[in-house]
Amino acid sequence: MDEKQALDGFGAIAQETRLRIIRLLVTAGADGMAAGAITEAIAGASAPRISFHLNHLENAGLVESRREGRSIIYSAIFPALSDLVAFLMRDCCEGHCEVCDRAIDLFAKCTGRPQRVMRAPKIACEEA
Repeated sequence: MDEKQALDGFGAIAQETRLRIIRLLVTAGADGMAAGAITEAIAGASAPRISFHLNHLENAGLVESRREGRSIIYSAIFPALSDLVAFLMRDCCEGHCEVCDRAIDLFAKCTGRPQRVMRAPKIACEEA
C-alpha cells in the first residue's frame, strides 16, 4: 500500500457514519450485511445517506457489494483494512519489532471468515 492509498482509506473512515459502517461490516464478517440491515443498525440514518456512505467506502476500496436477489450485500474487504493497519505499523521500532511483524503477518492472513476453535467461538483470522 502506498501513501495515496492509505490516505484514501483513512480519509474514507475519518467520518462518523462511515466508521460505524466499517465496524458493522467487520463484525458481520465475510458474509456481509444487506444495505437495509446496515440502515436499520445505524440509528437516525436514512437509506440515501447510508447509500452515499457505502458508495464512498466502496470507491476507497474498503468495501465491496454484491447482489443477492433483491438485496445488495456489502462486505468489508479485509485485506484492504489490514493493509491500512500494516501501513501504520510497517516502520514500528525502525523495522525491528517482532510483535509488529507478527501482527502484520496475522493481518495479512485475515479473511473475515470464522475459524473453527475448540474453545468459545469467536471471529479469528484463518491461516492461509
